Amino acid sequence: MNQPTCAQALAAAQTLGLERLDAQLLLLHALGRPGHARAWLLAHDTDALTEDIAQRFRALCLRRAGGEPLAYIVGNKEFFGLELQVDARVLVPRPDTETLVQWALDLLQTPGLPPAPQVIDLGTGSGAIALAIAHSTASGAAPARVVAVDASPDALAVARANAQRLGLDLHFVQSRWLREVSGNFHVIVSNPPYIASADPHLAALAHEPLEALAAGSDGLDDIRQIVAQAPGHLHPGGWLLLEHGYDQAVAVRELLTQHGFAQVQSRQDLAGIERCSGGQWPG
Repeated sequence: MNQPTCAQALAAAQTLGLERLDAQLLLLHALGRPGHARAWLLAHDTDALTEDIAQRFRALCLRRAGGEPLAYIVGNKEFFGLELQVDARVLVPRPDTETLVQWALDLLQTPGLPPAPQVIDLGTGSGAIALAIAHSTASGAAPARVVAVDASPDALAVARANAQRLGLDLHFVQSRWLREVSGNFHVIVSNPPYIASADPHLAALAHEPLEALAAGSDGLDDIRQIVAQAPGHLHPGGWLLLEHGYDQAVAVRELLTQHGFAQVQSRQDLAGIERCSGGQWPG
């Protein structure tokens, strides 16, 4: 029996409902080639696949058609220019979260900050935010001292492995938000769970850890805890930055104001949605 060519295999994948880019990345993964080698596929679209690779590719496609994130299947995801290893122990990093990283980096350029400013990432997951900040400041005269926090030991294991692979020096703490954390920081950042527990969109995220997604009836339970705890861990003039849902900016700004934060504001993601809100602790 003739084995399918690369082009035929990709066409068959699309009949399963896969996007062409996903199919290409899965085929490269089945072939043992890097994800940036899509040009290779175009140059070899008439090459026949071996039976083993064809079967492996179909199995990968069925996983993706079943809703499993592409990043879990191929084992990595790019975030802020870094390739991170991810699996079902952590959320898949989203491009929207790069808005939060850039805001933190902008603040770390503020005149008057001491050498080696202290940054903490709450709910670090794969380590995406903490690692992006550490990497982006590493070439400066005084790299940020970054702490990565998560309540999940499994998530911390993923983040530690990413830090080691990237050669970045972070401090890791297992804690439910700031409960087990000591010391003060110049910037606190967090992409906490913020989806309402009854939100129908959770069904499409069934492969990712629920505890990293849902936060009570209105999705704000964890954000409330962080906003309440943060003042006790911020240097005067320090900032708390939070990612939140597309319709939660007003509520998060109100929480920050009620707890005494100044300069309360929001930043938009690439789609023009208010994706992050933050405030400065007075002093």
